[in-house]
Amino acid sequence: MKQEKMIVIRPSRETDVDAMLAIYRRHIRRGIEVGVDDGDTPQPDDLRERRKNLKDRRFPHVVAVEGEKVVGYAYVVLFRKRPAYLYTVKHSIYVHHDHVGQGVGSLLMRGLIDACAAAGFRQMIGYIDADNAPSLALHERFGFARVGLLPAVAYRYGRWADTVMVQRSLAAGSTTPPPPPPLSTR
Repeated sequence: MKQEKMIVIRPSRETDVDAMLAIYRRHIRRGIEVGVDDGDTPQPDDLRERRKNLKDRRFPHVVAVEGEKVVGYAYVVLFRKRPAYLYTVKHSIYVHHDHVGQGVGSLLMRGLIDACAAAGFRQMIGYIDADNAPSLALHERFGFARVGLLPAVAYRYGRWADTVMVQRSLAAGSTTPPPPPPLSTR
């Protein structure tokens, strides 16, 4: 009888970078046509630096691990760099292709929402390929509303693709902003 391994969500570590990069590269390669140069995909040092910068600024950056294997990761960045948007983040979630449809995305989403709320953020924004029905359904289950459609903003596989913009409030009805999340001054 096969024993199921439990998936744990935890803050990412330096040692997770290679696994996160492998997951990311596969997602990116599947989003472009064969023959299109994907030379701009990050290298391990690029991802290490990005992860370090986010963690230094106390932006949530989490991984899903099964045993010792990273099976997904998620993080947030500022939605816009201007001070008025200090409380709004844009998120990304990537799941290892062997674990899609097994609840990893839900675990990452819950962990990311909780971490963002605890850090004092007020809104989460996401951009999703309009053809990605599983991701759209996941976001709906977690209370994200569709707030915009960006028609024909990506070109892949011989056609223009739309992107759906989603948004979720993290505030509990308060109109007074919480203290700002701690950000470095670098």
